[in-house]
Amino acid sequence: MRKDKETMPRPSIRLLAIAAALCVPAWAGAQLALPGGDLRGGIGGGLRDTVPDLIDTVGGTLPLDQLERLSPARLAENLLAVRTDRLASLVRRNSDSIAFDDRGQPAVRDTILVMGAGAAALEALRKAGYDPQAERIEGLDLPLTRLTVPRGQPLARAIKSVRKLAPGAEVSGDSLYFPSGAAPSASGASLASRPGSSSGALGLIDGGVAAIASLGGPIEQKGFARGAPVPSTHGTAVASLLTGSGPIRGPAPGAPLLVADVYGGDPAGGNALALARALGWMASRGVRIVTMSLVGPPNPVLNGAVRAAQGKGVTIVAAVGNDGPAAPPAYPASWPGVIAVTGVDGRDRALLEAGKSLHLDFAAPGADMFAADMKGNAARVRGTSFAAPLVAARLHGAGSLSALSREARDLGKKGPDATYGRGLICGSCRNNR
Repeated sequence: MRKDKETMPRPSIRLLAIAAALCVPAWAGAQLALPGGDLRGGIGGGLRDTVPDLIDTVGGTLPLDQLERLSPARLAENLLAVRTDRLASLVRRNSDSIAFDDRGQPAVRDTILVMGAGAAALEALRKAGYDPQAERIEGLDLPLTRLTVPRGQPLARAIKSVRKLAPGAEVSGDSLYFPSGAAPSASGASLASRPGSSSGALGLIDGGVAAIASLGGPIEQKGFARGAPVPSTHGTAVASLLTGSGPIRGPAPGAPLLVADVYGGDPAGGNALALARALGWMASRGVRIVTMSLVGPPNPVLNGAVRAAQGKGVTIVAAVGNDGPAAPPAYPASWPGVIAVTGVDGRDRALLEAGKSLHLDFAAPGADMFAADMKGNAARVRGTSFAAPLVAARLHGAGSLSALSREARDLGKKGPDATYGRGLICGSCRNNR
């Protein structure tokens, strides 16, 4: 069974020793590796065979005070090194379906996305063997062209060639957004499905959500990847913090929930095209608030989908990620109009591993708290993934961004700042035990 890297407590002295030997914070591997227990994004080197049962063993009882003694520069350096290794390992272990694009970012191996190409450019691409296929994102009326990379041609080189053949068009790989590569459900976990009205529904773009008792409201799920929808640890935890009731209670208990599983069982799941299609589905169903605890590079197709969804009245709430302050700016959190959310611990301190975006709107609890696992039990969680749904659910209740802003409790420097945004939302939502 694969486990989400932001969950699963069981602290381990061996893990601490391994982390110390690597000069990497003990929780960094768990925060940055792929969800679901897949070590394709693990710490790397000769340790890969020794840590599969340890890399998930992170919880709030670890001595974080020791990590806080690292200088900001040293902490950022370590987090960036783990992120770099994670991405290299991911591509190496899934070379049949994932490759680096021209910016050194993981993307679907055989796919190039093009927007705004004219007829002459499309004909030139066809003659060059790229087999252009016209597509339109349903629900957003967003046109694009999908190209297949000719056999034997590296993705990065193919993207550069397409740019020369289609000058003026927006050309990119089909970028991946993490968490990614969700596995089929754990033994005994079933997919949540509760028919009911979707009026006023919250939207969740993530992995699939398991059927657990605390999610008693209407739930509808749709897959946008091979094998999807299937239950996932990450998706279930995030859902419980949105609409859960009982011991794990979200700010919008029992609210209708639409879930787009963009991962399924596909190593190249969580790609830009899948996310764009998921946003189209949400818009077509009248969803007004969508939460996305996913992080990746800027991509013109997903950017276009975000702007089109916003034009239809959809507000997107996104986490800034857990790759540390030296990582590239997080997307979709960095795009204009997207509500960017960071996380704080039980003492309202910004998470050491929190990523960054080009703007920051709010902070919310992201550590020293619990979410539901796929059996409905309380599992300790840590990460900005778990702050974003709290803000989305409170926005759902507040009714407007201005009303939500009035709820924010100022932290850090007086007024909005780059560490906490406009302040803390839902500080009382932390379900300590």
